[in-house]
Amino acid sequence: MFNKKTLLITGGTGSFGNAVLRRFLDSELEEIRILSRDEKKQDDMRKRYHSAKLKFYIGDVRDFQSLLNAVRGVDYIYHAAALKQVPSCEFHPLEAVKTNILGTENVLEAAISCAVKRVVCLSTDKAVYPINAMGISKAMMEKVIVAKSRNSESTVICTTRYGNVMASRGSVIPLFVDQIRAGNPITITDPNMTRFMMTLDDAVDLVLYAFNNGKPGDIFVQKAPAATIETLAKALTELMGVPNHEIRIIGTRHGEKLYEALLSREEMVAAGDLGGYYRVPPDLRDLNYGKFVEQGEIKISEALDYNSHNTIRLDVEGMKALLMKLSFMQAITRGEHVQPEE
Repeated sequence: MFNKKTLLITGGTGSFGNAVLRRFLDSELEEIRILSRDEKKQDDMRKRYHSAKLKFYIGDVRDFQSLLNAVRGVDYIYHAAALKQVPSCEFHPLEAVKTNILGTENVLEAAISCAVKRVVCLSTDKAVYPINAMGISKAMMEKVIVAKSRNSESTVICTTRYGNVMASRGSVIPLFVDQIRAGNPITITDPNMTRFMMTLDDAVDLVLYAFNNGKPGDIFVQKAPAATIETLAKALTELMGVPNHEIRIIGTRHGEKLYEALLSREEMVAAGDLGGYYRVPPDLRDLNYGKFVEQGEIKISEALDYNSHNTIRLDVEGMKALLMKLSFMQAITRGEHVQPEE
């Protein structure tokens, strides 16, 4: 599938883009294009990987023309460009609209115009029952994807949805590590708050699964364990040899939820269980609702959603074992000063 093909990663200088590069740089892909706004990060990547297979494009998903320049001649797209920080999107909601909704519209329009074969878009658990601007913008992004997939014959467009990616840039694990090293209290919002826990490799695996199995409009979710923020903090203090380090509760931030959901009740009724993944097919009916559709055995009112409170719950030892799968944490426990997962 990848032999002599060209892949574009939007937002490719971020954590996900670097994880994809580590997985695919030695694959049969002929060219991997990185589109982002940050020339410094692009230059860092160019020096880090030193590969003729890599091509860099300065641009923004908000700008359709810069997208067209990057998309021409591309076979596949991983669309990772987004505004992801909940508090910043709360204070600047229209910026989230411009990047996450209108930017995705631009990516899909460019892909369809240039006859790209497949596009996999990255979404988030915050798009389910959204209460913050970031989640609302991602929920609308998913609606744009499904709408576009209805009218795209040659370009297959689907979505992946996942929770917290551990030790990625801007995530809470590097923050806690820095606080411990500086001798400052670990600041947690609510000790009972739960979050799904995924590694970057898990995120790449999910995208690959969607790439290989997705049909137009599909949403894919990987089953994942969850932990409370208190459990995560205690696991980190024990791994870093300071089990009695102070933990200070500071209260929830703007737009935060007690727990996140990866699938709503309505989606669970329609979802297919694929073992390690769920697949949610799109509702492909048109606006003429006279056509008979066979009802499932479970009614929406009886269904459970899939959230970070009712999934597998990690204890401190389980959280420590998962953390030690990360090269970032392996280096931290050796006493090395390293940057978050790139």
